[in-house]
This record gives sequence, structure tokens and C-alpha cells, in this order.
Amino acid sequence: METRFTTAAVKSAKQDLEKAGVNDKTVLTRHELAQFFTPEHIADFMASLFVAKSDNVELLDAGAGTGALSAALVRRLTEQRRKPKRIAVTAYEVDRRVGDVLRGTLSECQERSDAVGIEFSCQILPEDFITGAVASLRSDLFAPETAAFNIAIVNPPYRKLRTDSNTRRLLRSIGIETSNFYSAFVALILRLLAKGGECVAITPRSFCNGPYFKPFRTELLDTSALHRLHLFESRTAAFDKDNVLQENVIFHAIKGEPQPKELVISISSGGKKSPVLERKVSYCDVVLPSDPERFIHIGFENRDRSSVGVENLQCTLGDLGLTVSTGRVVDFRAKSFLRKHPSPETAPLIYPAHFNRGFVFWPRNESLKANAIVIHDKTRDLLVPAGVYVLVKRFSSKEERRRIVACIYDPKRIRAPLIGFENHLNYFHVGGKGMPMDFAKGMAMFLNSTLLDNYFRRFSGHTQVNAADLRNMKYPGIGRLKSLGAQIGNDFPDQRTLDELVERELLGAENVKGRSGASVRVRQNIDK
Repeated sequence: METRFTTAAVKSAKQDLEKAGVNDKTVLTRHELAQFFTPEHIADFMASLFVAKSDNVELLDAGAGTGALSAALVRRLTEQRRKPKRIAVTAYEVDRRVGDVLRGTLSECQERSDAVGIEFSCQILPEDFITGAVASLRSDLFAPETAAFNIAIVNPPYRKLRTDSNTRRLLRSIGIETSNFYSAFVALILRLLAKGGECVAITPRSFCNGPYFKPFRTELLDTSALHRLHLFESRTAAFDKDNVLQENVIFHAIKGEPQPKELVISISSGGKKSPVLERKVSYCDVVLPSDPERFIHIGFENRDRSSVGVENLQCTLGDLGLTVSTGRVVDFRAKSFLRKHPSPETAPLIYPAHFNRGFVFWPRNESLKANAIVIHDKTRDLLVPAGVYVLVKRFSSKEERRRIVACIYDPKRIRAPLIGFENHLNYFHVGGKGMPMDFAKGMAMFLNSTLLDNYFRRFSGHTQVNAADLRNMKYPGIGRLKSLGAQIGNDFPDQRTLDELVERELLGAENVKGRSGASVRVRQNIDK
């Protein structure tokens, strides 16, 4: 690289960039490019995870931003005892507004490398990484020749990929099917890495479960060995300047290796100088051999008997004769049929706001939501017949301590022949109809248990509970569920009592005695 920047020049360039309105908080950058600049302490931690034993480092930084990740890795390589002989950086960055800062950062990397006798070179590619990488992988006639990268470090953009977008079509042309930019970036990086190449990425945790990310999980786990998974206790500390509220994970993978028998799971607050706690776990506890969906379970706590109690459940929803569906009423599409107050021409419309201590409380006139939907030829297909249903919120609020929040719709409490369940709810049913009350009570107790909540958090890092997640889980048998349901009356017990009843049923009384209530408490730190 011809241009060389001093530290003072880099600071000056950053100041100019900030005057132009481009910084870590720039709304335009976040929403247009879906990128969050990586804090230095997070970049340093990511750089520390590499093995980095090669004499010739071919570094790929896709979506380089201001170059924080490349700089952190170069610092690590130049300070370690066994230094490489050569470092070559390829940095993709489509946002030309950060170009001067990126060039300055890489110039400092060159100065640092020169000082310890490491040959350094770099190239900045001011283009879209996905377009460039796909062209290289397809060996397009005019595509630039791609180096055999052996190290990649990335904080990719976080944004959904539209199914009809040109980017999605490009990815499909080389067999990559995914629904988000971040998973597309990582999938491409893995294909560009040489065998034995290392990738460290910080991404949302959403790829760990759900049907949309199954092709990505398959590619990741089939082509690379997971060696490290790192969680943050707080949703906000790692990107405190950017108001990032989703749960993120850092992972280290090595291409072309078989999965290890054990890997390291670690956790920290995400703040500067926060301690990192780590432990080794069996790979089979992270990706269960019996799971066809290949969910990635990330639990820092040791697997105790309660965790095994859930993992050992065998019944599917099909075995129970149940189906789970998402509520059919999308309120903004049925707006002309919604009513604040019920009448003889309407059916109850149930929202999450109607949940109250284990049962649906309806109507709620103080709520801003509608309470009813007009029964009409255009709405009949949106309604279900009266019956006992178990409802689960699709989105839990920040104030709620459990990810899965369930309650029962009881037709004896709400007299109506038809019901509408709004789209923010999932509902359990038997062939489109209700179920016996004891069965429903037992199912709701199991779903509301701390035992299940902690297990669910092992593979789900966001507050959304998809019907697909509920379908993929295993459940107690019908006899156990009915036995649980028979132990409560017209009111659900408090959380401590509910947990004791569920654990007693699943684990046996001898394993609950002396545990002072629930065996494992909800991880409150993730909700900070």
C-alpha cells in the first residue's frame, strides 16, 4: 500500500469522519449497511482466539469498517513469541466514507509489522463482499483471483435478506441458502478459507436454532470444527454505543477438521476488562447427535440432572396427538373487522395482553388492542372453534423472566362458539380443536417451568419463540402431563411451586428434595 498514515493523521481522519456525521452511532450506516463497528476490547478478545501458527498469514477481513479487527489481529501476531514471516490483509469495505480511516489503520499495521521484521502487504477492495466473493467462487471470467486465506476475522452486517433480492439469487447460484447477511458472509468466508484455515466471527445468536438457519448450520458444522463459543452476560455491554439489544455470540471454527470431542464455552459481561469464565463441554452436549435440526446448545452452566431430565424426554407433538400453529389473525390486515368491545356479531380476539396468571383474561377494556373480531365470510377461516387451547407468546417482553410464556384458553370462562388468536401467539390444538383440560394444564405447566426455560436458552438466543422451535422440542408423555395438570385447580401456582411440581414429575421426588425450589434459576443477566 502506497499511502502511509501516522497515528496523528489517523486521529485527524477520524475527526473529519465524525464531522461528516459518520461514527459508531451513525444511523445511516447502521440501517443502510447493517454494520456495527467493533469495540477495541472485543476485537482484541476475538484476535486472542486464533491458533495462528502459519508463517504466511493470508488474512480476510470481510466488511472491515475502520479496520479494528485487522488491527487487533496484527497486534496479536506482532506481539506473540512465534511471529509469522509475512502478513497479507485483504479488506472488503463497501462504505467509502470510512475509507481514509481504514487506510490509516492498515498503515499503522504496516508500521507495527515493519518494526518487528514481518513483511506486510494489504489491499482494500471497495466493493460488496458478497458480490465479489460469489464471483471468485464461481470463477467468473473477470473476477479477481482470490488468495487462499488461512485466517478470517469478521463482524458481518446484521440484516435480513429478501427472498427476491439479487443478493439472495447470487448466493443461490453457488448453493448458499440463508436468510440474513451475517450468515451469508460467514458461509462465503468458510468457502474461501483453505483447509485448516481459521475463522473467528461475532454474530447474532439466532443461527443456533430455527428452520431458516438450518442450511447455514449444516454448512458450518459439516465443513468446520467448532472450538470456541463465547456468550455475553449482557445484551448491551459489548456494543454499548450502538444500542444493540440482541444476544450475540463469538465463535472460532477451523475448516476441514472433524468436530472435536470437547470445545470451550466461555462467558463475560462484554464490558472492558470484564473477566472471562470458561469451561470445556462435550461436543455432543452442544449439538445433540439425535437432533436432525442440529440446534446448537450454548449453556455455560454445568449440565445437571434437571438439564438431562429435559434432554431425555422422548415424546414429539405427534406422539401426543398435538399440533402447534401460529395465530391466524394478522391484525393490520383485518383492521376493518376489529372491534374494541365485543358484541353478538363478534368473536373474542386473543392477544398476548390477555394473558393473566396462567389463563386468558378477556376482555381487557383498558388495553389499546382490540378485544373482538367480526364474524364474517372473510374472517371465518381465521377463527377456531371453542375449546381448551394452550397459548404461547411468540415474543416475550424484556420484563418477563421466561422466554416461553404459556397460558390456557378456557371456554368455560369465555362463552363464545368461535375464537380468534392473533398472529403474535402460537397455539397448541388437536386437529384444529381443543384438548382435555388436565392435559392442557400439564402442558402449560411444563412450558412455564424454569427447567424448560433454562434448557430452551441453551439453543435460543432471542426473545422470539417460533412454532418450529416448539415442534422440534420433546415433551413428557400424556400420562405425565395429565398427572401434572391434575395437581392444580382453577389458579396456577406461583413459580417456585410450579417448578417443584414439574421437577418432581420429571426427575422424581428423591432428586428434588433439598433443592429449595427450582433446580436452576432463570439467567437474569441475559435480560439486562
